[in-house]
Amino acid sequence: MRADYVNLVNTHTVPVRFMYHSPETLEEALRLMREYGGEARVMAGGTDLIVDMKLRRKEPKHIVSLNKIRGIEYIVEEDGGVRIGANTKLRSIEKNSIVRERFEALYEAVRSIASVQVRNMGTLVGNICNASPAADSAPPLLVYDAVVKARSIDGERKIKIRDFFKGPGKTCLKDDEIVTEVFIPYPPGDSASTFFKISRVSMDLAKVNIAILVKLSSNVVEDFRIALGAVAPTPLRIPKAEEYLRHKPLNEENLNIVEKIVSEEIKPITDVRSTEWYRREVSKILVRDALNSTIKKLVRT
Repeated sequence: MRADYVNLVNTHTVPVRFMYHSPETLEEALRLMREYGGEARVMAGGTDLIVDMKLRRKEPKHIVSLNKIRGIEYIVEEDGGVRIGANTKLRSIEKNSIVRERFEALYEAVRSIASVQVRNMGTLVGNICNASPAADSAPPLLVYDAVVKARSIDGERKIKIRDFFKGPGKTCLKDDEIVTEVFIPYPPGDSASTFFKISRVSMDLAKVNIAILVKLSSNVVEDFRIALGAVAPTPLRIPKAEEYLRHKPLNEENLNIVEKIVSEEIKPITDVRSTEWYRREVSKILVRDALNSTIKKLVRT
């Protein structure tokens, strides 16, 4: 079978040779990453990596599994927010009451990812490290101003989520770094947030996804944050739209202008899932729908 044909076929086997490492401590994993650098890939749930290896989109020579490392699977309230460890499964996040009550957009985004079986294996950290422009967890993390913690043998550094994504499949991580945690600050009091997604089928990657956070005072917008995915090379905050709507009344005229700003700021492409034109048009609709849904949540509270 021709190699170029194999690269297009998803099989039940991984058609590449690699060494599998199963360290029992984070320090051991960090040493392996320092030793093998760009030839290694970190694996937690493996729901993205294994598929990419089957399709030969990625062909690492070494896999460093985090599954035997204790102490990196947690959801902990601390320092004005929530810390989520690298091995924490998406299903655990979905079922967590703190996330459901305080971080509505993230809860809704996680629920929308693939199937329960996938969420039982996949992790939040894996979802962002895969760096898909359509990653469902990325827009909520962007509107919450999340911080990614990465470690190497040399120490730890904190990376704002808005600086983390560098392109399709690319992050700012160094070859020897491992993401150990995502910290999500609590959203402003009396605010609400929403996540929406449009896809071909419910378990597919998004054609467009969106997260919005709003805080109102007598129908005047005190705080407004908006992020979209699958409409640019990376998940995208729209600061121009945020700055426009803050301290303005939430009326039809201002909504129309926000929709227009969003459609002008995004950079969608045509691919197998959708067209550039459709993504640009549906983004405007999602802005309005997400805003309406968020306002209803504020009214209920």
